[in-house]
Amino acid sequence: MSGNGRSWLLQGDQPVPVRGVPAGSEYHRAYAGEGRRVLRGILAIVLLVVGFVGFAVLFQRLSEVADLALFGRSGPSTPLRQAAGALGLAALIPYSMLVQRIVYGVRAGSLHSVAGRFRFGVLGRALLVFGPPLLLVVSVVALSGVKSVPWTTVDLISFFVIGMLLNPLAAAGEEYGFRGLLFRVFGGWTRGARSGAIFGIVMTTVLFSLAHGTLDPFLFTSYLVLFSSMAIVTWRTGGLEVAVVLHSVYNVTALVLATTLHVDVGAELANRGAAVGAWNNLAPSAVLVVITAIVWWMTRKGGPACTPEPAA
Repeated sequence: MSGNGRSWLLQGDQPVPVRGVPAGSEYHRAYAGEGRRVLRGILAIVLLVVGFVGFAVLFQRLSEVADLALFGRSGPSTPLRQAAGALGLAALIPYSMLVQRIVYGVRAGSLHSVAGRFRFGVLGRALLVFGPPLLLVVSVVALSGVKSVPWTTVDLISFFVIGMLLNPLAAAGEEYGFRGLLFRVFGGWTRGARSGAIFGIVMTTVLFSLAHGTLDPFLFTSYLVLFSSMAIVTWRTGGLEVAVVLHSVYNVTALVLATTLHVDVGAELANRGAAVGAWNNLAPSAVLVVITAIVWWMTRKGGPACTPEPAA
């Protein structure tokens, strides 16, 4: 994106050349080359799935051992189990960078953005503008009534601390794995940037929505909107910062509210396939559509952010 066409959201962002990434390319085209690199892409996908499942199983087993040894309890509804789930996802951040480096030879920092680094200014502006409305509308979903269960004070405080400290990292881990690594893999398999964006957005959205384990029409639609929004804003802004903000606010609000209302989140997640949604589950989707439209409008002049062109 040129300096004159740079949106307010991306002001102050000066991309630098990244070794292994084509100059003047959009975020999802970092792995595009003379060939389509299909075999490399398949290897990257396999490694991502192995990491996604492997970290989840590893941290879950560790939490089960610790819960039994320290507290004499087990089951999906313990603070250690929730922390384990968050840490398993957070581990995807360095892991995805490592996979990118090994499979494609691209510097790890480029997974953050086309600037070759994490743009904290972009994150701050996105949090300031988009965070409050998303927080409010996610809170509306809790008005439909929830089933409360008794918790000890220690457990409630533990859930709150975990929700505030670890769940933003968990949301970021999902973004680095799916809107970062996976989006780039699919985005590099087509001939053009626009077709790559469409293919990458559709594939990452559908696959990650299915991975959440429910086909309830309301819940599944909410996932489709959430994850397609994350992919689109990543494409338009040239990085993961805005997607990390939206996903973190969405998840942290829901989980901290669940703690406030004494909801058994672990049991609900364990039985997500049997969950039944309602129209109010789509309220956050409406706000996400508006936010995505705003990001698109803000980047309409310069187009999607790109890596810098070579110096003349």
